[in-house]
Amino acid sequence: MNLSDFNYYLPPNLIAQTPIKTRDASKLLILDKKTGAIKHTHFHDILNELQKGDILVLNDTKVIPARLIGSKEETQAVIELLLLKDLGEDTWECLSRPAKRLKEGTIINFSPKLKAQVLAKYPEGIVHVKLIYEGILMEILDELGEMPLPPYIHEKLTDKDRYQTVYAKNIGSAAAPTAGLHFTKELLNELQKKGVEILFVTLHVGLGTFRPVEVENVLEHHMHSEYYEMTKSVADKLNQAKKDHRKIYAVGTTSTRVLETITHKYHEFKACTGNTDIFIYPGFEFTAIDGLITNFHLPKSTLLMLVSALATREIILEAYEEAIKNNYRFFSFGDAMFIK
Repeated sequence: MNLSDFNYYLPPNLIAQTPIKTRDASKLLILDKKTGAIKHTHFHDILNELQKGDILVLNDTKVIPARLIGSKEETQAVIELLLLKDLGEDTWECLSRPAKRLKEGTIINFSPKLKAQVLAKYPEGIVHVKLIYEGILMEILDELGEMPLPPYIHEKLTDKDRYQTVYAKNIGSAAAPTAGLHFTKELLNELQKKGVEILFVTLHVGLGTFRPVEVENVLEHHMHSEYYEMTKSVADKLNQAKKDHRKIYAVGTTSTRVLETITHKYHEFKACTGNTDIFIYPGFEFTAIDGLITNFHLPKSTLLMLVSALATREIILEAYEEAIKNNYRFFSFGDAMFIK
């Protein structure tokens, strides 16, 4: 399986640079994963696609305003840190730029309230730092930090909340689970009134999101691990749904990775926390989900491989071609697809 098998051409004007005004007014492409049949509609119409008794699983992680721009104490050289993972005791794993300017012991000043000391350097621009601050860290990050938007977004985000889902709760992500950005509180209420059961898991999006696949042989790619958790209440409800032969739909690839990690490990849903580096690509046997609500993903990405595993590579690439013909908006702030 080659990386080039997952390539496609996307006109640059179809990369969404800003969020749509109304979250659930985005376009929705509905794809039959068995036949490849396609229907075009709008996201709010997901109400017509989900039935009473269906389960919708969402990722309730909350994005940290994790992009910090500061300067080296000795030279005033500009340094950017992206906080990726809380390692405990104010130590964080970060992506640094430019990494070559940093060494162990380097102090980076962000403001009178916040500085960081480099504890260790690793390949690929990764550093471990100790944050030194006075007050409450999350309040300081809200004040100083920027949302860690992907590099293909060049417009400035004027409203930080638009890079959060409306149900974001558990702080810890370096990127938003973007399939969830289409939901409004009103739409979630309407779905519940219809009898769709809405459940939450957590996966804190980390380094894997920012790392492209750089090997031609897909099987040689190494996935970075990300923290996840599932409660007993959610596990019990999902196990019951399986017994009742009800449909389980994941919202986003992050929710998918939590669900499939757990069922592959325990052969059922189970209350647990852990770190997953599951890599889902064609040939993978899904044991947890029946379908997926997701955005349109980058060429040659592990996320495109995941959706290709759920349908087939051919069906997915044909659906992407159809989306391009119909001027769908792509990537984080783009339109959505329901694979069922």
